[in-house]
Amino acid sequence: MFLTFFHDLKRAGVPVSLREYLTLMEALEADLACKRVEDFYYLSRALLVKDETNIDRFDRVFSQTFKGLETVGDAVEAEIPGEWIRKLAEKFLTDAEKAEIEALGGFEKLMETLKERLAEQQGRHQGGSKWIGTAGTSPFGAYGYNPEGVRIGQDRSRHRRAVKVWDRRDFKDYDHTVEIGTRTIKIALRRLRRFARTGAAEELALDDTIKATAEKGFLDIQMRPERRNAVKVLLFLDVGGSMDDHIRVCEELFSAARMEFKSLDHFYFHNCLYEGVWTDNRRRHAERIPTWDLLHTYPADSKVVVVGDASMSPYEITMPGGSVEHWNEESGQVWLERLVRTYPGLAWINPVPEKHWQYTMSIQLIRQLIGDRMYPLTLDGLDDAMRSLAR
Repeated sequence: MFLTFFHDLKRAGVPVSLREYLTLMEALEADLACKRVEDFYYLSRALLVKDETNIDRFDRVFSQTFKGLETVGDAVEAEIPGEWIRKLAEKFLTDAEKAEIEALGGFEKLMETLKERLAEQQGRHQGGSKWIGTAGTSPFGAYGYNPEGVRIGQDRSRHRRAVKVWDRRDFKDYDHTVEIGTRTIKIALRRLRRFARTGAAEELALDDTIKATAEKGFLDIQMRPERRNAVKVLLFLDVGGSMDDHIRVCEELFSAARMEFKSLDHFYFHNCLYEGVWTDNRRRHAERIPTWDLLHTYPADSKVVVVGDASMSPYEITMPGGSVEHWNEESGQVWLERLVRTYPGLAWINPVPEKHWQYTMSIQLIRQLIGDRMYPLTLDGLDDAMRSLAR
């Protein structure tokens, strides 16, 4: 395992030497990592990474090599952790078995049945096809399978088919300080530019200064406002759930946009746009901004860029109460239509590869609602999106 780790680091471009590898082995023999993966991570990083620019590559290789490992070394625990036992209850059904599991008959019926089950059930249940519990094929619970269900008490999404999620989840803001890999994204974003000189005169106007000095016979310094990109951009970012797979590239896009556009306001949402958005994911339950206020605050010539995978239950778009996190009085479709009517300059950037779009119903629905202005999160896709917005 450790030798594989060493070779993977070299293949990833981390400049590690045999001497450093042997030093790491000596440190393990001295039990400096105490057989804990977290301690081993910091120990190996201190010994093998000589330049902080290689930390990101080191982290990716470390995660791939030691994913799921709790201890290092030859320590063996006789007792099997309870969490392992619980997850062994998961059923990995065949395609034929999955095809036999019928949906309950629509969103309203699903929520009505959940209410009845909550009233009837008296205790914990595992397996089976009816009660709220773990594993099994019931549409309510965790670590099982049903094509249309309500996920309750599960660590994270597995099949991405839940109609509603009965958990409070905390999301993390995208890091706008990320710089690695943003250069080419910034080049693509530069197609959306409309320069103007506004604000205070704080830049030297060299040609005007030379002309004024020649006319007056003494030095006459002329100033002018700085030439800035005058495009006003509203950036809406989907966070959490299936978007966790795309955090890295979205952070790079966010960072590039913050650097490229002087007038940019960003807002977060989850899965689909509803009546409220937020700017701080840590306080998203307490400090929401009404979407209606945004539509009446920012001028219609603002350029709107929505970043999201558009992958969700179709109910989240078409139904009141369809949101997985709260009860929305109006459907996501209504709010998307309002956004499109208010801002003609709109583009949706999707991190899911374009070749997969046709297999997801929610992506097809959103593409239709926004007038087929969805673009893949690739350099060519960004280039096409910026050209469309610049018209």
